[in-house]
Amino acid sequence: MKTTRNTISKIAILELITSSEVALSHIEIQNILNGLCDRVTIYRVLDRLVNEDLVHKIVTPEGTIKYASCNHKHENHSHSHQHIHFNCEKCLAVTCLENIEPVFKIPENYKVKEMNFTLTGICPNCN
Repeated sequence: MKTTRNTISKIAILELITSSEVALSHIEIQNILNGLCDRVTIYRVLDRLVNEDLVHKIVTPEGTIKYASCNHKHENHSHSHQHIHFNCEKCLAVTCLENIEPVFKIPENYKVKEMNFTLTGICPNCN
C-alpha cells in the first residue's frame, strides 16, 4: 500500500475544508490560503485528497467544482458521497445535507459508480 506524504500544503488545505461549513472552490481555497502555495499545488493536493477519500467534489449548477470534507460515516467506517448538496442562489454557498440520502430506482442493467445530487434554492441564512 502506498504511503502518502502530509505536506504543509496538504495539511492546510484539508484543515481549511474540514473546518468550513460550506464547500469551497479552488479559487476560494487559494484566496483564503493567501500565497501559502500556488494554484497548481492546490489542484494537486485537491486531487490527492479526493483520491484518498478525505474530500469529495461537488459540481454546482453553474459548473463550478467545490470541495467538502467526507464526514458521512457508516457503521463499517466507510463513507458514501450519496447525499444531497444544497446550492443557495443568493449567497452561492454549497452545503452537504448529511442526513438526507436520495432514493431512486434504476434499471437492472445499469451500474452507478458516482452520483451528484444538488438542490438549488435559498439557504436558511439568506431566507
